[in-house]
Amino acid sequence: MGGSLANGATRRMTVRRRSMAAWLGCAVLLPWPVLAQRRGTIYRIGIVGLAPTADIEGPQPRSRQVAAFLHTMGLLGYAYGEHYVTLAYGVAGHPLGMEGLVRELVRQKPDVIVATGAAVAPLKESTASVPIVMTAALDPVEMGLVPNLRRPGGNLTGLSLQAVESTAKRLQLLKEVVPGGRPVAVVWNQSSLQSWRGAQQAAKARGWALSSMEIRNSTQWERAFQGAAEARASAVLVLAAQVLFPRAKAVAELANSLKLPAIYELRAYVDAGGLMGYGPDIVDIWRRAAGYVDKILDGAKPGDLPIEQPTRFELVVNLRTARELDLTVPKELLIRADEVIR
Repeated sequence: MGGSLANGATRRMTVRRRSMAAWLGCAVLLPWPVLAQRRGTIYRIGIVGLAPTADIEGPQPRSRQVAAFLHTMGLLGYAYGEHYVTLAYGVAGHPLGMEGLVRELVRQKPDVIVATGAAVAPLKESTASVPIVMTAALDPVEMGLVPNLRRPGGNLTGLSLQAVESTAKRLQLLKEVVPGGRPVAVVWNQSSLQSWRGAQQAAKARGWALSSMEIRNSTQWERAFQGAAEARASAVLVLAAQVLFPRAKAVAELANSLKLPAIYELRAYVDAGGLMGYGPDIVDIWRRAAGYVDKILDGAKPGDLPIEQPTRFELVVNLRTARELDLTVPKELLIRADEVIR
């Protein structure tokens, strides 16, 4: 991928250099970021993530997603501190909450904002002028954020999340590991309503029983898992990433302590000790977001850039957790897994 990005950057720089040469009337041709720097332009890119701010800020962030974004910006010819800096706002532990931190970021008038899906709606309400590149929004059309994916219009573009489609796959994988007639508990909230409905449709088509464990506010997440254990659920399908992702380690530990095999939307839960994860490769999505930022800084209107859907999905299985839960993961599933944590 790095080669194609570098080649694309070279082609874009060649076009820029030709147009710059005509405009300047000079023979010395410099890459566009260097010319931008000489004009005193250092772009400010807002970053909104679900992790703590300390994990996503600066030129060497701990977050794998943001690190992938910065690395790709480098492949496209942008050097951190020379051509751009980031204004990082992490949701986890932020005293202002999602709406408050979004308003604070918009007040700083960044040149473009790259935001996790959960922040897209409040960002859209806060500004109609600052370009927004979303990373893994659930369904921007269903949410009423854009009229369609091909030409979103306004100040929003980026990458969506095929949450409903992958929810059915998650449920199927969970039943492969934990078969039987006992119900699967589904932990969800209003932000994951479409995924909950997708799970219902998939279960109805296959004759599987589900138990709804809705989280109505951020303080109820522990009670949802305890309710699943009390209902003698065979396993748990975990949605509600906006509420639960900042607590990924605590969520995985609670599910394991209650002896509840669980499958998650994002691999971060599995890295934190969860049993299984299946969903879009979020690191790849953040990597691809850099291409949108490059186009926007080069003058493209976000509303003219089609919204893309994920192309890479990953299945991750934690065998250490399976042993703790006295589960045998079928060999066929392990063969299909993109990564097995042993």
